Amino acid sequence: MERNWCGVLRYSAAEVHYPTTVGQAQGLVAAADRVKALGTRHSFSTVADSPGGILLDMTGLDTGITVDHQAMTATVPAGSTYSVVVDALESEGVALRNLGSLPHISIAGATATGTHGSGDTNKVLSAAIIELELITADGSLRQVGQSSGDLAAMAVGLGAFGVITQVTLEVEPSFDVLQDVYLGAPWEVFLDNLDEIMASAYSVNVGGNFSSDNLRSFWLKHRLDVDHSGDPIVPERPPTMFGATLYDEPVARNPAATPLGVPGPWSQRLAHFRPDVEPSVAGDELQSEWFVARADAADALRALRDMGEDIDPHLHGFELRTVAADALWLSPAYGRDTFSIGFTWKKHPDEVRALLQPIENALSPFHVRPHMGKLSAVSRGVLADRFDRLDDFLAVVDRYDPTSKFSNPYLQTLRPQD
Repeated sequence: MERNWCGVLRYSAAEVHYPTTVGQAQGLVAAADRVKALGTRHSFSTVADSPGGILLDMTGLDTGITVDHQAMTATVPAGSTYSVVVDALESEGVALRNLGSLPHISIAGATATGTHGSGDTNKVLSAAIIELELITADGSLRQVGQSSGDLAAMAVGLGAFGVITQVTLEVEPSFDVLQDVYLGAPWEVFLDNLDEIMASAYSVNVGGNFSSDNLRSFWLKHRLDVDHSGDPIVPERPPTMFGATLYDEPVARNPAATPLGVPGPWSQRLAHFRPDVEPSVAGDELQSEWFVARADAADALRALRDMGEDIDPHLHGFELRTVAADALWLSPAYGRDTFSIGFTWKKHPDEVRALLQPIENALSPFHVRPHMGKLSAVSRGVLADRFDRLDDFLAVVDRYDPTSKFSNPYLQTLRPQD
C-alpha cells in the first residue's frame, strides 16, 4: 500500500484511485462508503488516511490554472504543488503573499492542515482562499466562497467536508525578494531580542538545536521595493546582527536551498528549498510543530531549552517562525498572533513518540496548539480548550457529511468521547 513521504506511515485504505477528471472523482466519491483525498503525502499524522475505505490521489487531476487580473484571484488545481502554481502565477505577473518552507506540497493538503510560512504580517496559507470547489458525500460538486459563513470552517478543513478539486486564491502583483542567512547568534541574545529579530525582515526563520550555546541561523527574506526605473532596491546588509555573522557566499550552504544574496522573484525565494531536488533532509525525518501566542515565545523556548539534552539526540533541527492572527476556526493562528516551533526529527519513531507528551506538557502553560498534519499527542479535551470553535467546526462537518463518509480515526479524536 501507499506510504507517506518519509515512508514511516503506511496508509490503511483498501484501494487507491487516481482520477484524472472531476467526473471520475465524483463517481468514485459517490460509490464509496469511506473516502479521503491524497496529495503529495507530506502529512506525518494519519489525518489523510481512510482505513478500509478508498484514497483518491488528486495529483493527476488538472483543472487548469486561471488568473483573473481584475479580481486579483487565481483558480488552481487542488492537487497541484505550490512549485507548479507559483511558476504559473509568476508568468502572469502575480504572486501569492507568502509560501511555506517546501514548494513540493500540494495546495489542498497544505491549506487543509493550516500550513504556513513566516512573517509578522503573514497569515497561514489558507487565509488566501477565496473559494473552494469540492465533491460532497453524494458525489455532487459544490462551491463555497467568502459569502458563505462556512468558509471559515472549511479553509483549514482537514479533509472533513469532501474532496477538494480546485481552490481560488487571492493574489497580488509580483515582487522581488532578497534572502540572507546569518550564522551563530548566541541563544540568550536571541531570546532577549526575539521581537526585534523576528521583525527584521518580511519573513524571518530561525534554525538550530535546543541544547547548544548558539543558534544555527537566521534566515531573512526581504521584500524589495523598486526604484523609478523598476529595479529592486537592495537594503543594507550589515556583516553582523545580534551576534550572528552574514553568510556572504554566492551559493547557499545547502545545495537544495533557494538562492541567497541575489534579488529574485518571490516564486524562487519565499520557499526555502528548490522544487527540483528533495527538500529538507530528503524524507529521512519525522516532523512535529507546536504553536504558542507570540507574546509567550521566549518563555516557551526556555521551557524547551530545559529539555534540550533529551530532545537534541533525536533532532535534525528546529525552525522558528511567526504567523499573523486570522479568523479560520482550526487555524493554529486563530485569534492570536502566533509563534511556531517546528521540529524536524531524525527518523527515530519510538524515541520521538516518547517525547511528544513531555514536550506538550512543557508547553501546556502557553495554551499550545498542534499542527494537525504532523506528530503530536494532544487529546480531544485539550483541543477543545485550545480551539474555541472546534464544536462549531464539527457541526458544519455534520451538515456536509452526515454519514461520516470523509471521517477517519484521526478526525474521530476531535469529537467528544462517550
